[in-house]
Amino acid sequence: MASSITSKPFLGATKPNSSLSPDLQRLSFSSLRISIKPRTHKKLQIQAAGSTFGNYFRVTTFGESHGGGVGCIVDGCPPRIPLSEADLQGDLDRRRPGQSRITTPRKETDTCRIYSGVSEGVTTGTPIHVLVPNTDQRGHDYKEMSIAYRPSHADATYDMKYGVRAVQGGGRSSARETIGRVASGAIAKKILKLFSGTEVLAYVSQVHQVVLPDGSVDHDTVTLDQIESNIVRCPNPDYAEKMIAAIDAVRTRGNSIGGVVTCIVRNAPRGLGSPVFDKLEAELAKAVMSLPATKGFEFGSGFAG
Repeated sequence: MASSITSKPFLGATKPNSSLSPDLQRLSFSSLRISIKPRTHKKLQIQAAGSTFGNYFRVTTFGESHGGGVGCIVDGCPPRIPLSEADLQGDLDRRRPGQSRITTPRKETDTCRIYSGVSEGVTTGTPIHVLVPNTDQRGHDYKEMSIAYRPSHADATYDMKYGVRAVQGGGRSSARETIGRVASGAIAKKILKLFSGTEVLAYVSQVHQVVLPDGSVDHDTVTLDQIESNIVRCPNPDYAEKMIAAIDAVRTRGNSIGGVVTCIVRNAPRGLGSPVFDKLEAELAKAVMSLPATKGFEFGSGFAG
């Protein structure tokens, strides 16, 4: 229903002013009636933010597992840095699915294209847009997920939060989202290499109960070629075979197992991070813990300390 209120003299007038036009005279009466519609409570709207990371070097990832494509927008890259699609493709090829029997069987080339932020082979200082098209979308494989949530996935969480979800492949919760991180990470690694000679390497140090012994990898000398020498990416050949065997044992039963990745940063610049909530360790923890299926993070001596 409608309601009304009566005001004090409008604009200080106590009677109509004959010098005003009829329309203005009607507005100058001492009583003003306002019609107010009843308030209807709208359902709380959830803002779907959370796809951007960083302050000065800002990375926004986009796309879904079975949509048109995935990628990233990098803002804050310095100008005049040599950059081409080939600089990104090497790391994207390492992430690419279907490259061995122990990875997801999905077949994708993961070929990237740079659409902005690079001119004549160098960065311009403007946002860099990188896109990787999806070519092996198989949305029909997920039909049963429309009526049943997958255990240990984000299906139920998305429904509870947004009231809608991408049934095909999990949408933004898919590990295919990490393509944007890999592409932007390749750019970041190039900047750090030019700035301070910084080198970033990572290898698999544990698969299920197969644990690489402490000290078996020399972090000062281990190379990318050693890490890439086998499909499980463990630089120790003997333990790499044991890890592969452990994966095969559960893979053939239609199951999966977890593991641990160890990351090394050599020649890191001093003074990275800011007190108190933006410490380097805190920023790294947030970045790593936002990866799908990550359940733990340790820095330095970590949990053993």
